Amino acid sequence: MSTTARRPPLDRGTVVSTAIALADARGLEATTMRGLADVLRVTPMALYKHVAHREQLIDEMVDHVVGAIAQPPDDAAAAGTGGTADAEDWRAHVRRRVLAARRALRTHPWAQNAIETRTTASPVVLAYMDALMSAMFDGGLSADLVHHAMHALSTRMWGFTRDVMPTPTVPDDPAERAAALNSFIAAYPAIARMMTTAPHVGQACDDDEEFAFALDLLLDGVQRRHEAGWTSV
Repeated sequence: MSTTARRPPLDRGTVVSTAIALADARGLEATTMRGLADVLRVTPMALYKHVAHREQLIDEMVDHVVGAIAQPPDDAAAAGTGGTADAEDWRAHVRRRVLAARRALRTHPWAQNAIETRTTASPVVLAYMDALMSAMFDGGLSADLVHHAMHALSTRMWGFTRDVMPTPTVPDDPAERAAALNSFIAAYPAIARMMTTAPHVGQACDDDEEFAFALDLLLDGVQRRHEAGWTSV
């Protein structure tokens, strides 16, 4: 009688969860059908019974991550917004969902590139967007303002933004560095003023704090437009 352990039958859930683990460890580029088959110890053809091609696999991976974004507790203290109770409700709800998405994408760094390269929104993705818009409608926002707010959120609804272009690299040589800094300060005095007088000069920016700051500005601005009865026509 053979004592060889029988491998559990392969299913789509196992394929997707293993692909996510592979992408977490090695990145999205390394998550190929052949690479995944090697991890699962099957032939690549065995995968095609569950996903038609790599792009569908990535679609499924995105759906898994987006679908797992948990709605944090309804805690007013977590909202970080001011104004009326009704205003807090919709802003706090959207804020918590977006920050939950940011935490999820921090766990899966490959997901940003995966989301940005999708060509069609899946039902799972549409449901997430629908939940954001539902919160805005529940807060009394018009369809016109919800439309513009979603455009303003853009990729921020998924918890990420594109960084601005980096500033020039400072030379290593002390004399060259001093000359370059003096030239930079003379050419760009406003940038120099910000860089030399803002709090925490010389320290790396807190990306999470900067993200939350921009998100709050956006949501507060939408609320002010709502209170003013704004319309695009």
